[in-house]
Amino acid sequence: MVDTNRTAAHQWTVKQAMMLAVLSLAAGIAGGWVIRAWQTPVANGAAKPANAAATAGMGAMASPQTPSAAQLKAMADAKAAPLLDQLKASPKNADVLVGLGNLYYDAQQYPAAVDYYGRVLQARPSDVAVRTDMGTAFWFMGDAGRAIAEFDTALGYAPNNANTLFNRGLVRWKGKADSSGALEDWEKLLKANPNYEGRDKVEQMMAEARQQATAKPETKAR
Repeated sequence: MVDTNRTAAHQWTVKQAMMLAVLSLAAGIAGGWVIRAWQTPVANGAAKPANAAATAGMGAMASPQTPSAAQLKAMADAKAAPLLDQLKASPKNADVLVGLGNLYYDAQQYPAAVDYYGRVLQARPSDVAVRTDMGTAFWFMGDAGRAIAEFDTALGYAPNNANTLFNRGLVRWKGKADSSGALEDWEKLLKANPNYEGRDKVEQMMAEARQQATAKPETKAR
């Protein structure tokens, strides 16, 4: 059976966001954050694989037990087998499709996750959690523009969704060099969700974005 008792969306936690910022500074990357140790946003909003030196540096920081991409895929494929059997019997079962998307997302197999999420959204276009997951997966794939487009659509259904606002602000800031847009999202997030558990850290990120906006004029990636 598919586990449907998952978090509403794969929001980057504040701890993960701050860690990404630290890793980026350590790597000396000017245009954005290192995302999951393999890609870096570039000026046009797309992304390219991290170079060998950066990848090696990240590898040195990782635990020796960290699974490789191939191992993660193999584990995901093994866990997906029973769900795929269910899907054969019910090809449009949205819960099964969500389960598969979540499984491949967690294994960092983002193209596969996007495929399953897309199939869910064909039947449930207003599913904000799934659309936010898919947008975040596009960001990890290096497509900041598509990520923001999915977040925009999700916010059309739920304008105050905290996860979506958090993630869109992060992609605007680090993928599009749009500090003002990021600040708008985070201000709206905190206003609409006054008890947001990561409020203190989000405010720290907002302060950093303000400093960057003041230090030099923004050049938004197209």
